[in-house]
Amino acid sequence: MSLKGKTAIITGSNSGIGLGVARALAAAGADVVLNSYTDRDEDHALAEEIAKAHGVTARYIAADLSKGAEARRLIEKAGRCDILVNNAGIQHVAPIDEFPVDKWDAIIAINMSSAFHTTAVALPMMREAGWGRVINIASAHGLTASPYKSAYITAKHGVVGMTKTVALETAREKITANAICPGYVLTPLVEAQIPDTAKKYGMTEEEAKQKVILERQPSKEFATVEQIGGTAVFLCSDAADQITGTTISVDGGWTAL
Repeated sequence: MSLKGKTAIITGSNSGIGLGVARALAAAGADVVLNSYTDRDEDHALAEEIAKAHGVTARYIAADLSKGAEARRLIEKAGRCDILVNNAGIQHVAPIDEFPVDKWDAIIAINMSSAFHTTAVALPMMREAGWGRVINIASAHGLTASPYKSAYITAKHGVVGMTKTVALETAREKITANAICPGYVLTPLVEAQIPDTAKKYGMTEEEAKQKVILERQPSKEFATVEQIGGTAVFLCSDAADQITGTTISVDGGWTAL
């Protein structure tokens, strides 16, 4: 399949899952818009690298997605959006009675509310084009829960619910909305945590991965950013035309427990 002629906007995409999804969509022929809150030379260099590697147009647009107006301006500045991948997210871990209010507000704003703002602006563009895909990167924690992650879990459950609503509102159009729910994915951020986790528990790095980080992931293997990207590309394909309003778990069996 080819996504040539389509424009994909991926929030939070200068690293990790978002960057993996952007590269996969570009490899399938889509023009891509990368995003994060920074505005560094290396951010723009990533877009140039993707453009050169895949023969597509790639741009980087900085936007602070904790602010609804900036989330909306991101889509407006891109000018076109056939594929919207809401991926931006942050995390904080604390008991609910000790959870900092500013951290709660930021997580809800970036992980959930930003997806509302970007989708609200992107849908009219998709309707004008007669085709569209909304792909929300939720989480296994959008389907289940863990202690000490109240804001993140609330936000990801909200994203799953909003995905279903968007799907119902667009069900008679050539627009679909789905959520990808990864378990633990081997991103640079996760990889950097492995040595500290091993040291904390007095384990080897392999033991820390298997017994601590991947404790709830039955496969005992990390998902990869390439697998998440491949899932996003599939959801943009003709084969996925009737897949809408659902979640696709990429979690090594976590939510089957």
